[in-house]
Amino acid sequence: MALLALTVTMPIVAQSEAATVSSMPQTELAFGYLSYTAALQSMPEYATVQNDLELLRQQYEAEQKRVENDFNSKYEEFLDGQKSFPKTILQKRQSELQEMLDKNIAFKKESQRLLADAETRAMAPLKSRLSAALATIGSERGYAFILDTDQQSTLWLNPAMGEDITATVQQLLQQ
Repeated sequence: MALLALTVTMPIVAQSEAATVSSMPQTELAFGYLSYTAALQSMPEYATVQNDLELLRQQYEAEQKRVENDFNSKYEEFLDGQKSFPKTILQKRQSELQEMLDKNIAFKKESQRLLADAETRAMAPLKSRLSAALATIGSERGYAFILDTDQQSTLWLNPAMGEDITATVQQLLQQ
């Protein structure tokens, strides 16, 4: 008997919940979208940051070239004298060359890591400023969210429901 009462009341509850959901007012979802890269690159500080990073990159590349030339010079000396070296000197020179090679490889990896860290640190204030601009525009215009169209994660946007705010963000960042 209790099972029968339960099965009779469940459809009534489900119908009343469906009526409540369908009687809710439908609000239009507003969103913005932009090219994050274009907005970032439009910032006046962006060119300065890129120049500074390029100078740092060139310094690391020059040092890598210098140590590579040192290694090549030592290697040529080794090749020229290897037939006349006693076994112990030959082994010592081989070990020195191996050590130089290992240090050069380690330096190259470390310089790549340091360059990436420098870029992250240099870009952080720009990205923070861009985030603040997006928050301001999103709040002022009542957006539910703002999408980045650069990475093709958004394959299609209905322009009637959203707004391309790239130019607006670029103008705000110029101030």
